[in-house]
Amino acid sequence: MNYQEQLKTVREIAKEYADIVTSERHAKMHQRFKDTNDLKIVRPPLNMDEIPWHEMNINHELDCICEDPFFNAVEAHMRRIIYCEKHFKCDNLVPAYWQVPKAYMSTGNGFAVDENYIKTDDNNNIVSHCYHDVLPDEKSLEKFHLPVITAYPDADKQNMDRAEEIFNGILPVRLTGHGIYYAPWDTISRLRGVDNILIDIYDNPEHLHNIIRLFTEAQKSEMEQMEKLGLYDGSVTGLHCTPGDVTVTNPSKSGCCCQDIWFRTMAQTFGSVSPAVHYEFDMQYSIPLAEKCAYTYYGCCEALYDRIDYVKKYKNLRKIGVSPWSDVEKSAEQIGGEYVLSRKPNPANVSISTDANTVRKEITETVKACIKYGCPCDITLKDISTVNYRPENLFIWAETASKVLDEYYGEE
Repeated sequence: MNYQEQLKTVREIAKEYADIVTSERHAKMHQRFKDTNDLKIVRPPLNMDEIPWHEMNINHELDCICEDPFFNAVEAHMRRIIYCEKHFKCDNLVPAYWQVPKAYMSTGNGFAVDENYIKTDDNNNIVSHCYHDVLPDEKSLEKFHLPVITAYPDADKQNMDRAEEIFNGILPVRLTGHGIYYAPWDTISRLRGVDNILIDIYDNPEHLHNIIRLFTEAQKSEMEQMEKLGLYDGSVTGLHCTPGDVTVTNPSKSGCCCQDIWFRTMAQTFGSVSPAVHYEFDMQYSIPLAEKCAYTYYGCCEALYDRIDYVKKYKNLRKIGVSPWSDVEKSAEQIGGEYVLSRKPNPANVSISTDANTVRKEITETVKACIKYGCPCDITLKDISTVNYRPENLFIWAETASKVLDEYYGEE
């Protein structure tokens, strides 16, 4: 197809996309997400993210026909949202405007991953990694340098112009900034391998402290630069697979400062160490960074139910991750109505086939605990590496989970 034919095609898809994201259903979802993060007890938002899209193409619904790279990227995103609306009975909220993320680049901190990996499916970006330790001693830390952030306003203008060409008269287009996703131990694990980190907790703890001090210094510098360049955005609705909308107290006039946004952090590597060690090597370092922001969301795949008292040391804590390996009853008891309980059901339950009774049991356990202890809650199925090329696994999961919420909180 020539350029004009591709433009016509993507504009037609944009009309269907716009009907979805501007619908009353999405407006209600938006309010429910915001209410949850404002600690109100409402029907929990039900989300799915990190979907293996290469396994989901039913009847060629996800086939893209535009060849132009920009058109193709826009088309692919819109087709996925249309697909979600058609097949998933959940709350995958999309803003009622088209987002053009501000362009920028970071030089990084001087450390580079050295790894081997193997694949079992060439179409899947989830692979098995073997990481080689590139930070074995103090000399290796000499490669460190502070990151340098560069913004590209010319690229922003070009991207905005192209997006306006597609959505003119269909949907507003906004140039949007970014949030903070800080997972230093995920990165350090890729630089060293998890075994080396866990061994050094006992054999060489000061080396680990030196590493995390450098990462903390780098993050502080990055936050200062991102803020100065206006690259943050208090209106960003997504928060690492969960809703990020919230009422910010005393926002800045620009809406793009640290005080306007969430601080998202975790330390999945330390899920198997003691709570005190977890705090020593991670939390104590990120707390000063987090307190520059409006709110903190802590936790991902690590179990936190036995260390929530440490997590509460974040003075602006608002949301706590409750992973598949957490005791949801003990978590809810400690979280109560003070924070959002961000539940992550087990993706293994959709990896081969999906048993509705298993899903019902897991979601019911979460709902009962949250009601018992008065917890605001959101529920997000994520880390879905595979569904065994059975898209219906996710359809069953979403429908079953939604029915449980209907029973306990009322229908949407």
